[in-house]
Amino acid sequence: MPMRLPQPDNLTSLVLRTHFGDEVAWDALRSAIDGATFVSDRRFAGAEVRALVDAAAAAEEHERFNHLFIADATAMADPVHPLLIVDLWVEPGRTFRVPARWFFDVSANLGLANMYFEEYAEAADASGTFRGFGPH
Repeated sequence: MPMRLPQPDNLTSLVLRTHFGDEVAWDALRSAIDGATFVSDRRFAGAEVRALVDAAAAAEEHERFNHLFIADATAMADPVHPLLIVDLWVEPGRTFRVPARWFFDVSANLGLANMYFEEYAEAADASGTFRGFGPH
């Protein structure tokens, strides 16, 4: 049976945990972010982007959403918690990172369609991390 993605609550963005090696880091990440649906389910341990994109594509139309934030090993190890955000709609599988500090801005603007995924992805620095608009 194909993997099914959980659904975000209301209009919040989904933060899916794929790394389970550090409970303290997971708690710190959740404390750093407001307005998200957090999912910590071990069946997603180590899940790859492609598998998550495929699961999103296989969902019923009313269950689909545009993007997904992933709390992977990189997000857990770095104190700024650079979540991996994945486009599930226009360019499925396209990614960039967003530190917890920028989560609300990115999540809200994508959720309201004030901005598009590619605008943030193109504003990411050389490491693939969005750190706000303007000089980094």
